[in-house]
Amino acid sequence: MKKVIYILSIVIVFVSCKKEASKGYVTLSGTITNQNSDSLMIAQRAIIKTIKVNPDGTFSDTLKVETGNYMIFDGSKNAPIYLKNGYDLKMTIDAKKFNKTITFKGKGEDANNYIVKKALLIENAFDENNFKNLDQKGFDIKLKAVKTDFETLLINTKNLDTTFISDEQDQHKGIYQRIIANYKKNQDLLAMKGDKSPKFVDYENHAGGATSLEDLKGKYVYIDLWATWCGPCKTEIPYLKTLEKEYHGKNIEFVSISLDRQSAYNTWKTMVKEKELSGIQLYAKEDKTFSSGYKVADIPRFIVIDPNGNIVDADAPRPSDGDKLKNLFSTLNI
Repeated sequence: MKKVIYILSIVIVFVSCKKEASKGYVTLSGTITNQNSDSLMIAQRAIIKTIKVNPDGTFSDTLKVETGNYMIFDGSKNAPIYLKNGYDLKMTIDAKKFNKTITFKGKGEDANNYIVKKALLIENAFDENNFKNLDQKGFDIKLKAVKTDFETLLINTKNLDTTFISDEQDQHKGIYQRIIANYKKNQDLLAMKGDKSPKFVDYENHAGGATSLEDLKGKYVYIDLWATWCGPCKTEIPYLKTLEKEYHGKNIEFVSISLDRQSAYNTWKTMVKEKELSGIQLYAKEDKTFSSGYKVADIPRFIVIDPNGNIVDADAPRPSDGDKLKNLFSTLNI
């Protein structure tokens, strides 16, 4: 009888553990330092959960999910996260270097630490400066090295299930295809050097009246294609303002062209005024002639045109690139 009771006890413990292991929700807890807001948001196409952050930076909450990739946000900072019901993840984050410092412990840590490392590989792989000036042979060598980095990371990560691995291998193929497409696009843009620039005509000038590219002949023109909704565009604004001050009075005009839709026209007018944006501030009025001529698929995009209206660089360094841009200006004797 004692033996039967003992066996039943083991079965009960086993069943209890099994139920605990297959809980139908994710537990997220941890600590964030230098946070940008009082809450973290989990999103996948839309916000699915807002997690309160305590004054000491700690947080803890649960959520039910469909297995897959999500993003975790602290204000404008974000990083990828892989969620599956049953995971119990403990996170540490320094919001100053959000995606470079986020680490995971607990059930689901292997998949998530992999996802974070993969995101850094993607960031490097899509840095166009790594491919921009390579010939086809150099590009092929670089792409092979990128593939090795992705495949090595996946192989060396423990405790990943076969479905996860298969999905990641498919994602890798998509990443490689995008790198190849970006390289071809950049090669097309490089081939535009020396060509006559596409023109914009009578774009509304925030200061009054209208401005065309022809009006700027006789000077170099550094053009910023941006929009009020574009986070990376707004990140460039302080650098651009500093650059304009440094080159004030020299043979160059700084022109910012808003690609905002008509519905955001008033937002554009207000932002230019409130943020005291300098240089020549233009609104494209939803005209795509100029941006399409430069094959613009994403913004911000920076362009340099010479005093004769010819293209110097159809995909120029950003203001935040610092010396790269100043070195270009130096070669032009600006």
